[in-house]
Amino acid sequence: MEKKDDHSLALPYKLNVTLAAGHILINLYQFFILPLYFLPRSPWWALTLAPVAALNNPFWSLIHEAIHDMLHPSSRINAATGRVLSIFFGSPFRVLRFSHLMHHKFNRTPLEGTELYDPERSSRFRAAPGYYFQILGGLYLLEFVSPLPFFLPLNRLRAWVQRSFKSDTLRGILFKSLMSDEAIREMRTDGLAVFALFGLSALCYGQYWEFLAASLGVRAFLISFLDNVYHYRTPVNDIFYAGNLRLSRPLSTMLLHFNLHGIHHRNPAIPWSILPQVFGAERRKFDGNYFTAAARQLWGPVPLSELPHWRPAMDRRISGSF
Repeated sequence: MEKKDDHSLALPYKLNVTLAAGHILINLYQFFILPLYFLPRSPWWALTLAPVAALNNPFWSLIHEAIHDMLHPSSRINAATGRVLSIFFGSPFRVLRFSHLMHHKFNRTPLEGTELYDPERSSRFRAAPGYYFQILGGLYLLEFVSPLPFFLPLNRLRAWVQRSFKSDTLRGILFKSLMSDEAIREMRTDGLAVFALFGLSALCYGQYWEFLAASLGVRAFLISFLDNVYHYRTPVNDIFYAGNLRLSRPLSTMLLHFNLHGIHHRNPAIPWSILPQVFGAERRKFDGNYFTAAARQLWGPVPLSELPHWRPAMDRRISGSF
């Protein structure tokens, strides 16, 4: 069945599919072509991993379009492309999709805020290790290992989730939403594909394994470090709020205008290609520079008492955030 909505005609789906094919080819080069063909000729070919690293966040931006059903007007093509891209990214599409949609639903609430801590229950010292782990690579690492529990026998998996996660925590909501038979089958299938892909790549690199480890380490850092850049030290409890950060037009286009994140959070159904048009039409102003905002995150976790506690109007509903 084809998925049609008001934005179908605005989707740059031909460009999106072309970009998807390009990212798959780039990952095939990174994982297999480079170690099998070029590195044996000269280790200096490893320098080509630098421009590949610069494409990690644009790669995530394209997966993000699939998460919001904005990559292709066909729901089947959208989902299939999202799954393939996510496998090369290093995590099942279902995990990336559910966790991102929960981010929209609980954005800037104490339940979800990456840097937030309650000074009445914790301290900056206690909050810092988890925060820095999250932004310096931990977010991607957790996404990568997320399929592992799903290889447990079904009864043990469900008992472990019931025992280990509270229903009022973000991880509890995520895991309990993945307990259907269909979700578990998909997690196992995609998890096997991820581990087989990355494991075969490690075998191909052989004595040059440090190059693969370094490139994946850079991916983990860039994806994790730039994930919360649009939300750091922003008002609490405004689920529709995100910063619009200034980038040069070429970099913004390469990132699929992900830096216009405030526009996206107010209306996730806007395709990436028209975000600048909406930004201009609404006469929005930038909330700061992209790279400055990224560096600010190094100041660490923030107590709730330091941030404005925005209260949503009665006619706003959390369930309408995605």
